[in-house]
Amino acid sequence: MAVRLNTHDEWLEPDGLGGYASGTVSAIRTRRYHALLLTARTPPTGRVLLVNGFDAWVTTPQGNYPLTSQVYEPGVVSPNGWERIESFEHQPWPRWRYVIGDGLQVEHELFVPHCSSSVVLVWRTIGDAASCILSVRPFLCCRDYHSMHAENPGFNFDPKLQGGKIVWSPYADMPSVHALSNGEYTHEPQWYRNFIYEEERARGLNYTEDLASPGALRFDLSQAPAALIFAAQGHEQILGAPNAPAESIAIGLQHAERQRRSKFAHPLHKAADDYIVKRGSGNTIVAGYPWFTDWGRDTFIALRGLCLSTGRVGEARNILVEWAGAVSEGMLPNFFSDSGTTQEYNTVDASLWYIIAVHDYLNKVGSNAAPDDTVKLRDAVDAILMGYAKGTRYGIRMDADGLIAAGEPGVQLTWMDAKVGNWVVTPRIGKPVEIQALWINALRIGGAFDEKWKSVSDHALASFLSRFWNEDGGYLYDVIDCDHRDGAMDGTLRPNQIFAVGGLPFRLIEGDRARCIVDAVESKLWTPIGLRTLARGAHGYHARYEGGVPDRDGAYHQGTVWPWLMGAFVDAWVSVRGNTLAAKNEARSRFLAPLIEHLNHAGLGHLSEIADAEPPHTPRGCPFQAWSLGEALRIQHDILGE
Repeated sequence: MAVRLNTHDEWLEPDGLGGYASGTVSAIRTRRYHALLLTARTPPTGRVLLVNGFDAWVTTPQGNYPLTSQVYEPGVVSPNGWERIESFEHQPWPRWRYVIGDGLQVEHELFVPHCSSSVVLVWRTIGDAASCILSVRPFLCCRDYHSMHAENPGFNFDPKLQGGKIVWSPYADMPSVHALSNGEYTHEPQWYRNFIYEEERARGLNYTEDLASPGALRFDLSQAPAALIFAAQGHEQILGAPNAPAESIAIGLQHAERQRRSKFAHPLHKAADDYIVKRGSGNTIVAGYPWFTDWGRDTFIALRGLCLSTGRVGEARNILVEWAGAVSEGMLPNFFSDSGTTQEYNTVDASLWYIIAVHDYLNKVGSNAAPDDTVKLRDAVDAILMGYAKGTRYGIRMDADGLIAAGEPGVQLTWMDAKVGNWVVTPRIGKPVEIQALWINALRIGGAFDEKWKSVSDHALASFLSRFWNEDGGYLYDVIDCDHRDGAMDGTLRPNQIFAVGGLPFRLIEGDRARCIVDAVESKLWTPIGLRTLARGAHGYHARYEGGVPDRDGAYHQGTVWPWLMGAFVDAWVSVRGNTLAAKNEARSRFLAPLIEHLNHAGLGHLSEIADAEPPHTPRGCPFQAWSLGEALRIQHDILGE
């Protein structure tokens, strides 16, 4: 679908392995993460950026016409190719149309073949093209995707030429770049200095970079479309046999990819597919693009919508079975390092969300679940419950009241996990409300497998109902027994309490109190794009998520809006109104429609990680976020029944 030309909007083409191509509508890179070819060496981690982008221009008898633009220090935009963009579409993949003049247009499209670290680029003319030469000069860096590149004498420009194939190996410890084209290559090594990435500057980070361009490719568009394919080392087989025709390879890959994507009946389903990637012999879910890998918490929350709501039960099974082997002392990792070699277990809720996902998966497949899988999943559930009941890392333990206490100074364990140096912004040490909702649900689920958890569940629920109600506020405390001090309560109004009423398999609170909770959250925290993390006027409230790292992390859960919370909120909102058709219709127009509209903004076809607390609720953070999209799918399919 064609979209309005907001040049800052971003497109994404993932490869199913953790790598991707990504950029803006204007084709100007605004992030260090924007790339033409970014590969995951240990899928989905070990990401390195190989090809950043390119300059392209066409030459006709009337002159030279740039198709691309770059931004250089101190803010110079050159050349002016973005001004020639007449239209842009992001489905089924990015496609630009440029106006050259005298009835001539050039169309450029780009796509990434599934499960291959490669990217295919095609240019063609529309209209009279008696003479039209396209020149493309690629920019290379070959660096870790979090870092930046600077001019240096160690960069190896020299190519290996093999017919229509070119191989560049800039650094010995980085994958080489393989290219196939139907153009003519001229070796013209040059450094391009001081590119500016505006989003990095806005985030208070290093924002300038130098890139290397080994040479230029030239194509005669008046004779045939131009085809250029880049592939990372280890994936060069996609380029075909020696002297394979680039245009035929590109057409074949295009046809195969179009067929694959045609199975997605709804754009949201195609977007869901973008997050499901390979890990080991199974699958996992990338938490968000461009900078997140697979995080435990995000994976299990997002799985319910991305996989189960869309009928991808096979992928759900692969993810849950793959992660089942990572249980340690009752805990699942919060995330895997970018190197893929270490695991971090600093989370109290990831393991509990895993149990929720297992429950939903087994309910979905019913008797079709493989017996071996069922045993493995139930064993993982039991290991988690046993670990929490006995006590595990970071003070996570079942207390005498049957509730879960967690936390130590200097550690952030809940989803509100911002930390700046030694400053934990929202420590929430004690008994956080959503952790109890997850724990009691997990006990109910475990009780269906093993009788021993039923009495524990009943005890924990009784304690929750008697201890968490804040009579003065008319809603739930956010944390009780704060800092492990009996009776110390945190009455801050936060969205975490919504999970006691919605978003989980079993509701902890019903009736009038449930309605009071939903009304309080709606009146103080709801916005069209998600829930605020703190009410206006509360101590520490931030209206905007902006500035350097300390400013942004200090605002992350202090007012900033999170779209993923809408799933639990809409579930609770409809529930307290009796799940009537009228309630669902109202929820569809008030709560779901604004989320669907957001698909046309920021990360095109996707939902953002966060947004400002105050209007116009500018999207912030990661523009392509798995659990935001997953919960929108769950609202659409499971809660509202579309």
